Amino acid sequence: MLDLLPQPASATRARQAARDYLSAHCPAEVVDTVALLVTELVTNAVIHARTELQLIIDVDSGCVGVRVTDAAPSLPAVRGHDRDDMTGRGLTLVDTLATEWGVEPRANGKVVWCNVHFDRSSLA
Repeated sequence: MLDLLPQPASATRARQAARDYLSAHCPAEVVDTVALLVTELVTNAVIHARTELQLIIDVDSGCVGVRVTDAAPSLPAVRGHDRDDMTGRGLTLVDTLATEWGVEPRANGKVVWCNVHFDRSSLA
């Protein structure tokens, strides 16, 4: 678990922590994918929730689970965007790269999560 402040540097810190942890447990392409997903989820929380947040990453039986918890009640959603928009693609990217993802409302905020499945035999 990594506690993070609602500041832009938290995305970099979270991405590096994910890479450090996952490099011993996952193939390189999975590490790259999850690092990008972590960056997007943390960045969304920093920009939209503006509360302290937590990052939790678990690896179990060929699945990396990522959870970002914040204290804001508003729920994120994939939204449409124009070609020229500079922002607004984060959850579209999560929807594309993650095996599955979702949002769980909580009494004191929410958890935005995603899973990335991978073939464990590729670790040999």
